[in-house]
Amino acid sequence: MDKRAIVYRVLKKVPKDKVTTYKELAKAAGTHPRAVAVFMKTNREPERIPCFRVIRSDGRIGGYSGPGGVEEKIRLLRKHGIDVRNGRIAGKYIHRF
Repeated sequence: MDKRAIVYRVLKKVPKDKVTTYKELAKAAGTHPRAVAVFMKTNREPERIPCFRVIRSDGRIGGYSGPGGVEEKIRLLRKHGIDVRNGRIAGKYIHRF
């Protein structure tokens, strides 16, 4: 199985009311956070692979290359019960593997 498939499989394990960080996801999948960022940016199936649930280690939401950009990422996060304030997410929402 290639690294992209492993990262996507691990990401699907994050509960719907949680997010994870690029660093946490990379560690769990055995790759580098930058590779995770590339995999999220090039995700062609955002409905199936919830790339919007990956944030920066400092709690900021980071970017979103899907339609609607960062505003859409915030909307999706809130739709899944995650509180976004001033572009940040509280630690209680971060899933650790």
